[in-house]
Amino acid sequence: MTRGLVCFDMDRVLVDFLSTWQWVYDKLDLNNDESFALYNQGKLDEWSWIIMDLALIKQGCSTKLGEELQDSHLRHWLADCPMMKGWKDCIQTLLDADFTIAIISGGMQHTAKQIAAAFPSGEPWAKGWGCVDRNTAREYMDGQSSRLLVFTNGWLVNSDGSIPEVGRFNVQMHGKGTVVKMLQRRLGIPLERTVAVGDSSGDISMFEQSGFSINFNPWDERPKAHADLVIEEKDLRLVKEAILRTI
Repeated sequence: MTRGLVCFDMDRVLVDFLSTWQWVYDKLDLNNDESFALYNQGKLDEWSWIIMDLALIKQGCSTKLGEELQDSHLRHWLADCPMMKGWKDCIQTLLDADFTIAIISGGMQHTAKQIAAAFPSGEPWAKGWGCVDRNTAREYMDGQSSRLLVFTNGWLVNSDGSIPEVGRFNVQMHGKGTVVKMLQRRLGIPLERTVAVGDSSGDISMFEQSGFSINFNPWDERPKAHADLVIEEKDLRLVKEAILRTI
């Protein structure tokens, strides 16, 4: 029986950068100020925001490289995205302590898959809700599944490797608590044995659906009031220690 459920945001939590989307923008000397402003003004929903940002990346790729955007471009640009100090030790220790781990993020899926691939299960890949895809299992884990569950946004891929305009939209910025609730129900883990780790106001719904919430590397003051613990130092080993003390 699992000891509990730990749900991590990814950008600025497992990844030591503003966001995986921003990492790609920076590779192409882009900014998404226009779409970000429209979203904050309530003039753009999240689905349309992803479509608009993928169009921006496609244009940036064409302008900078003279090439059509491909899955291989995005994967290459994300390959050196910096990880948070202590990320692997934190996750491995919690797995060894019989916690179920989930990544719930609006960030790009390739980075989350890379994180999940660092923790193969030893079992053959099988399709399931929150599991990494078959290609990731084949490419990075010798056909095994991952011990982590992954829910993210990002891009889709056509059969020729090109990127359609619609994008991948699995996680609402302020709806992560819904994913946590579904995990609790499917896994039979109560709220009291659920932990949420996030940095921003987009993680407040996760905090509210958890028995123990950690505001790690706070983006601003808003999420602090909704968390049981605030950790400002960027070291995930402190998160691991706090969870083991509490759950």
